[in-house]
Amino acid sequence: MTNYQIHTADTASEAAKEPLTVLQGAFGFVPAAAGLMANSPALLNTFFSAFGHFRGGGTFGPDERQVLLLSNAVANGSEWAVAFHTLEALADGVEPAVVEALRRGDLPTDPRMAALSALTRAFIDKRGRLDETDVAAFTAAGFTEEQLFEVITGVAISTMTNYTANVARPPLEAAVQPHAWTAGYSSGV
Repeated sequence: MTNYQIHTADTASEAAKEPLTVLQGAFGFVPAAAGLMANSPALLNTFFSAFGHFRGGGTFGPDERQVLLLSNAVANGSEWAVAFHTLEALADGVEPAVVEALRRGDLPTDPRMAALSALTRAFIDKRGRLDETDVAAFTAAGFTEEQLFEVITGVAISTMTNYTANVARPPLEAAVQPHAWTAGYSSGV
């Protein structure tokens, strides 16, 4: 396996320094996937901008965003992203039982979170070709048309992270290690 450089703000090109500096400040470390994305400033800056809009301009709460991102990471078998989003989901108030269900590839018992996770998976599994049943279940849980389209944003930005981590297989950061996951399921929320 190729060893790809995981950049910090000190080692990244000028075009990639700002996002890495912001992430360092937000997390206390540069998440490995972002450090890897810095190998292509176009990828890192596209991700960083899109995630900023998703987080700052979207309608999902922090817990809902994490359910979407964790569902996407599990669907894509991204070991690094599942571990990272487990840490973030718990920090953002997602119930441990919901996180555990998502990590197993199951739907949580919470109907709203289940509907969000199911729609996220449907987008991935069906390549966006949702049917009326998918949409009806989502809106029946209280989600809006705007949020239906917002899921596309979440899936797209999460896929950038998932694919980056799947290609490079970075080591887990110390804060993320307790939430290690392997494709196929590994408990340990």
